[in-house]
Amino acid sequence: MSRQIIKFGQVSENRKARFAYSINDTIEAGISLTGAEIKSIRYGLVTIVDGFVQKRNNDLFLAGIEIQKLPTANRAVNFDERRPRQLLLHRNQINRLIGKLQEKGATIVPLKLYFNNNGKLKVLLGVGFGKNKVDKRETIKTREWERNKSRLMKG
Repeated sequence: MSRQIIKFGQVSENRKARFAYSINDTIEAGISLTGAEIKSIRYGLVTIVDGFVQKRNNDLFLAGIEIQKLPTANRAVNFDERRPRQLLLHRNQINRLIGKLQEKGATIVPLKLYFNNNGKLKVLLGVGFGKNKVDKRETIKTREWERNKSRLMKG
């Protein structure tokens, strides 16, 4: 396998989330994973684009992310690639996020998946509301204006 192993730093980023949602608040959380899942993530075999947070029995779970199996892994070490994974947060953080989820139109999406300096896997969650077409067009206009402005300043 010719993939680079990631020891620390960013593994995956959900760039689509900042475009589709207006993010008001962010919070860092840990994830409950198995050893085979961590190994797959270290090889970069993870996608968080379709991820979202859901509430189950006063706990928060990260659903919709896909962690692929390593092709060289032992067949006995099997895991479900799309299973919901429990988020590791303090109880007061969980209660605060559940309260925000109950607001009309609010959603919690993963923004980044990364290893911190201690080698622990963390996910950066964003609390936000979905944008409509007008807001998305405005985002595109400002992005293009910033790009053109930097070109003009350069030349």
